[in-house]
Amino acid sequence: MSGRKGWRAALLLAATVLGMALTFSLGRWQLSRAAEKEALQAAIAQRQQLPALDGATLARSLAPGQAQALWQRAVTLRGRWLGERTVYLDNRPLQGQAGFHVLTPLQLAGSDAVVLVQRGWAPRHRAEREALPPVQTPAGEVQLTGRITDHPSRVYQLGREQGGAIRQNLDLDAFRVETGLPLAGLMVLQTGPASEGLRRDWPEPATGVEKHYGYAFQWFALSTLVLGLYVWFRILRPRLRATIDS
Repeated sequence: MSGRKGWRAALLLAATVLGMALTFSLGRWQLSRAAEKEALQAAIAQRQQLPALDGATLARSLAPGQAQALWQRAVTLRGRWLGERTVYLDNRPLQGQAGFHVLTPLQLAGSDAVVLVQRGWAPRHRAEREALPPVQTPAGEVQLTGRITDHPSRVYQLGREQGGAIRQNLDLDAFRVETGLPLAGLMVLQTGPASEGLRRDWPEPATGVEKHYGYAFQWFALSTLVLGLYVWFRILRPRLRATIDS
């Protein structure tokens, strides 16, 4: 009987040590992820202070590493809007109001290259869900400022994405095939004051540092709980019972 109790005690101790080691290592991993995201935030802040790039940078073919190094860099573009290819991404609320993110391809001046530009936010019609907002798309050559990004934000959708002006999401590679346009691998988030029926109250890019710190706290707390339960049930509680019985 004592041998069986000894095995049970050993297994419980092993499970406790394993549980603590696992949860503690997961907490440390979350801290390392937070450190990576903090480094990314610092890199983004540094990039945003660099001089603005021009369209020639986006017109070039870029390796994945080169493209990633340009993320969030300021850019100044000149070109002509391809307004007939404008896409309205639905379910993009702003300050509690339903609306669209409006994306239009821009053919760069002096080049065949085309850059997809997220031009701004426009409100949705309250009664007619399929009505397009009154966005103005100037003809002729335009100049705009923005920052480089890699893809539009995505929302949850049911089923496959359909074509048309109003969509839930937009995949850049699929849109390139659909339109036949020589789209650059990176897109631009237009910045500046409201104009052309569009607002540009873009949030700063979030890397999710706080999320990783929160997860790390949870894992460390769970590790502490495992230890606390073992100490209570295997050490403190038996001693308390022994004291009461005596």
